[in-house]
Amino acid sequence: MSRMKLRAGDWVEVRSKEEILRTLDRNGRLQELPFMPEMFQYCGRRYRVFKRAHKTCDTVNRTGGRWLPDGIHLDLRCDGQAHGGCQAGCLIFWKEAWLKPIDEERGSAAPAARDEPRKGGAAVGEPPCTEENVRNATRVPDRQSGGEVAYVCQATHLPSFTTHVAWWDVRQYAEDYTSGNASLGKLLRGFIYCCYYYGALANRDRLARPAWWLYDRIQALWGGVPFPRRRGIIPVGDPTPVNNLNLQPGELVRVKSHKDILATIDRKFYNRGLIFDAELVPYCGQTYRVKTRISKFIDENTGKMRTLKTPAIILEGVYCQSRYSNLRMFCPRSIYSWWREIWLERVSDASAAEQPVAKT
Repeated sequence: MSRMKLRAGDWVEVRSKEEILRTLDRNGRLQELPFMPEMFQYCGRRYRVFKRAHKTCDTVNRTGGRWLPDGIHLDLRCDGQAHGGCQAGCLIFWKEAWLKPIDEERGSAAPAARDEPRKGGAAVGEPPCTEENVRNATRVPDRQSGGEVAYVCQATHLPSFTTHVAWWDVRQYAEDYTSGNASLGKLLRGFIYCCYYYGALANRDRLARPAWWLYDRIQALWGGVPFPRRRGIIPVGDPTPVNNLNLQPGELVRVKSHKDILATIDRKFYNRGLIFDAELVPYCGQTYRVKTRISKFIDENTGKMRTLKTPAIILEGVYCQSRYSNLRMFCPRSIYSWWREIWLERVSDASAAEQPVAKT
């Protein structure tokens, strides 16, 4: 089957459970990409392509960008039900072999000639993959820790189904544009930021203030975001402040100004172990609803379940857009941003209109 070359916005139908199982090996994987139990609920249903997942970011070994052949993101996230209730809400990876393109005019699946599942299931002589195989593949005993469960998911297994892509490989940026993932304007702004960040040496303290000032003046011309990598004011090792708002899903909050947040983080951008990343800066001053409180998540390096000492907050529609991420610009993975409650404030008037996301 030739590649479908799906683009952002295309309609697809997730294949049936039976069709997908025929593409999987006995570990529930296609070309090493795990099909997770949380994905079965979407079988037979139709969705728009959110973005092509031709590349992604390595959150396991921190090597930068990674190629992923035939990868697709629908706007569907893992609910963690088969992985100990992990609350990270990762965007799911799909293979084109698990999807059928939809003829928008007719409202029907593509012709049968393109409707054959891709080869890659159980080896010759092996029994076919079953739903039980898929569920059993979600965890393995960790012999080094006395039998503690280690989970296996798409995030923990990512280095196995991807290959390294150098940041300077222009093919990835060409596909960012042709896939509909990123506009020319977004690509241009990203390249300007990178050239400025490295060319003007804005990360060096002695040049920081004048470089930031110049960057902010340029950004102000089109309503862009001020320089996003300013350091916090608290010395490393000193305690950072806490504010317990006990925010709950559905509540309306406003993200504090970047200046106010800098007063709560140290010189390495941390507040009690949680980093305030540059990707969070465009959301400052905007209003959103609380999606969830996150207290447990799977450590992608070890597969172990980890618990936050202080829960973090996830906001509706607020995720990393890789606008300022060195070596992995324009990654389509859209990882949810985590927020400390001290970076947020309740909006007392529940009828307040939610503001649009800031421009970049």
